[in-house]
Amino acid sequence: MDPEFVAAVARAAHGEKINVARFCRERRLSRDTFYKYVTRFRAEGANGFTRRSTAPHQQPTTFGPQVAEAVLRTRKELADQGLDNGPISIRWHLEDTGRLPAPSPSSIYRILRAHGQITPQPRKKPKTRRRFEYADPNGCWQIDGMEHYLADGTKVCIIQILDDHSRLDVGTYAATGETTADTWAALQHAFAGYGLPVKLLSDNGLAFTGKHRGWMVELERHLAALGVTTIAATPHHPQTCGKDERVHQTLQKWLAARPPAATLTDLQELLEQYRTIYNHRRHQSLDGQTPQQRYDARPKAVPAAGPRCPSGVTTRPVSATGVVAFAGCSIVLGRAWAGGIATVYWQGDRVTVMIGDTVARQLTLDRAIRYQRLTNTKLSGKS
Repeated sequence: MDPEFVAAVARAAHGEKINVARFCRERRLSRDTFYKYVTRFRAEGANGFTRRSTAPHQQPTTFGPQVAEAVLRTRKELADQGLDNGPISIRWHLEDTGRLPAPSPSSIYRILRAHGQITPQPRKKPKTRRRFEYADPNGCWQIDGMEHYLADGTKVCIIQILDDHSRLDVGTYAATGETTADTWAALQHAFAGYGLPVKLLSDNGLAFTGKHRGWMVELERHLAALGVTTIAATPHHPQTCGKDERVHQTLQKWLAARPPAATLTDLQELLEQYRTIYNHRRHQSLDGQTPQQRYDARPKAVPAAGPRCPSGVTTRPVSATGVVAFAGCSIVLGRAWAGGIATVYWQGDRVTVMIGDTVARQLTLDRAIRYQRLTNTKLSGKS
């Protein structure tokens, strides 16, 4: 505040005669401003010079205590159920229940922040990036297992299967472990409810795939017989199966809000409840649709007719006894090939083993036995 202005206002307020017009002209002030401060000084004294807030007297975006209470109550209800309780989820819940006209997500965020429910973390603001998804339902499913513990501390596995296009949970299965038998059982349940996918994407768990190890596992053979293509993520790159990894977090949060299951049967009942809730709740990543709505909105992709026969090539050392380990089997070549490096060409269960440029053995693997003994003595030694 200009000291000369303060002195002139004080003198004028006390009745002293001053040339207000000339004073304001010299300082490029309006006389309205001068007399406004004279009026304030007469009413408040020196406090009249204190700067006033420029905020509007009425704030249409400020909600009353009823709205704030509803937002806070809804957040607690969702948190107690183990469900997402961010501003968008709160708004959807208020809309669905019809309690009151739902504020915008930004208004809900301000309410939560004002009541200490949210601490702003600007550095964690997500980057805008394009999400890849298959064009049609059943175009690709993602499968993965996660550890879980029963009430007595027993470690079990939950196998989750997610449709890549719609994020529909097509199967969540309680199992003793991430084994071939349990994985195949989980897939069969999903096939019964939703049909066959064109592709199945997994990480490199031994129950799922042997692609990056140079062979087929039993599950891949089952799927190939149905015409389903299997895809394995790059090792140490969990982002490839990101949708399944993210849905693990949702399930873990939901289960943590409930007493732990005593048995696998009890756990499976909980998982069925979870699937019903999850598949019929709106998702931010689906623009507010539920996974079930997204899944039902388009025709389903189907695998090409007929079984598939995957193939590949890998190298294996030959043991001191002339044996090559491949795809869970021991292929006997003979001691003459001991210590060499074998190149294994395979298509399904048909295998050709070469040492250098020489065919050491051709066979069709017999999955009923581990040791694939020599049946052709002509290939038992170098020629």
